[in-house]
Amino acid sequence: MAKEQLQVLNALDLAKTQWYHFTAIVIAGMGFFTDAYDLFCISLVTKLLGRIYYHVPGAQKPGTLPPNVSAAVNGVAFCGTLAGQLFFGWLGDKMGRKRVYGLTLMLMVVASIASGLSFGDKPKAVMATLCFFRFWLGFGIGGDYPLSATIMSEYANKKTRGAFIAAVFAMQGFGILAGGMVAIIVSAAFKAEFPAPAYEDNALASTVPQADYVWRLVLMFGAIPAALTYYWRMKMPETARYTALVAKNAKQAANDMSKVLQVELEAEQDKVEKLTQEPGNDFGLLSKQFLQRHGLHLLGTTTTWFLLDIAFYSQNLFQKDIFSAIGWIPPAKTMNALEEVFRIARAQTLIALCSTVPGYWFTVALIDKIGRFTIQLMGFFFMTVFMFALAIPYNHWTHKDNRIGFVTIYSLTFFFANFGPNATTFVVPAEIFPARLRSTCHGISAAAGKAGAIVGAFGFLYAAQSTDPSKTDAGYPPGIGVKNSLIVLGCVNFLGILFTFLVPEAKGKSLEEMSKENDEEMETVTVIETSAQGRNENRTVPV
Repeated sequence: MAKEQLQVLNALDLAKTQWYHFTAIVIAGMGFFTDAYDLFCISLVTKLLGRIYYHVPGAQKPGTLPPNVSAAVNGVAFCGTLAGQLFFGWLGDKMGRKRVYGLTLMLMVVASIASGLSFGDKPKAVMATLCFFRFWLGFGIGGDYPLSATIMSEYANKKTRGAFIAAVFAMQGFGILAGGMVAIIVSAAFKAEFPAPAYEDNALASTVPQADYVWRLVLMFGAIPAALTYYWRMKMPETARYTALVAKNAKQAANDMSKVLQVELEAEQDKVEKLTQEPGNDFGLLSKQFLQRHGLHLLGTTTTWFLLDIAFYSQNLFQKDIFSAIGWIPPAKTMNALEEVFRIARAQTLIALCSTVPGYWFTVALIDKIGRFTIQLMGFFFMTVFMFALAIPYNHWTHKDNRIGFVTIYSLTFFFANFGPNATTFVVPAEIFPARLRSTCHGISAAAGKAGAIVGAFGFLYAAQSTDPSKTDAGYPPGIGVKNSLIVLGCVNFLGILFTFLVPEAKGKSLEEMSKENDEEMETVTVIETSAQGRNENRTVPV
């Protein structure tokens, strides 16, 4: 049985789409723009780092990062993100969303700049300091996941909440796009100013000394959008749901939302105190009550995000083959260092423009029409179908005449990841848990996703190596091969379909309906019906 909603929360749920909604999307979204830029821009410059710091005199091919160094440089930010999601998710419920929100942003600004200033002239010194600062960059980025999702869900109305949270996440697409464009502009400018021969013509001269500035500038640019957003983040009031339901300050919640919604709202402090003092409204994350009410939901959000990110971050397995196959990136020895950065950045920008960005915005347009569950189920289904379509006739796709078909199916796989579970796994955890545990549970779900990303990005990099030791990439042991890796990924996506059935549909419902904060405890209902003889107004409401 539902209890009467607080006026301030009801006003937010029923509010028409207003200017403050779009302001909140931009303020939270710019954090995600920066997150995506910082996480993905490193892949644009790893080849350059190999040429600069791991050049082998007399070698037929340009220098590349050794496997352990490559894994560290690319993966350390993921490790930081995982830790940040857990820590800042918990802190957001303890200290408030707004107080922690500015902290994550400042950490991202400082770490972005410091990454570009990685010091030393020896490879070990540069890579060690780069990894150190990128861990802390990831730590700040991790905090943005639960905080941005929670803030947007608590500000939004129930009619278009899914689209607003998905729009924040969709800014990732623009961040990836911006990373590619910045790398294109910087590399093109340096290439024009400092011309150099191809590696096969003059190995040493193909990497000009000024190339060391290129990767540093690309990494440091990520600090600019984060710094520009800081002022506006600090101007945002704390969410009414945190202020009223967790901090228990109804007057402050009403004052804050009166300014935001531009309507008069009653404080209702008595109602807040009554709600928060009634028994059964204070269970914690590790309690039996949480396990009974939300245990399966948390299992659903963590497993689906974990499985999705295994598949999503495995995309780097095939990018180099795809780019080479369609002629976007010629053999490394035929280019100089800056030309290679330019070509890689151009290819990734085109992929983002054609596949990544449209998928996100399809979700934004349709999530409140067809629902989170349908989109997630459909996304996992098509990802399963396309992965098996690539895997089973894999030898067919390796022939030169069939490469375009391979690229098309590969692109569709990631279109349906973004118009599917990549967006919904971010949205749903911000909607279905109680206010006092919302940020923590979102952080746990997101951290499970990042664990999947580490498995996808690095586990499959090793697994996809040829079973023939003579055909593996330099420094890698034999694996199970690309075909078998694709079959495993297809099975991972199928498991995603099954675990999606644990996740409830939140379309058109208030946060309190989804988290059951407006429902009665079953045990308590029995007692009160006996004593109060059906007087519903006396029933308890867990908050």
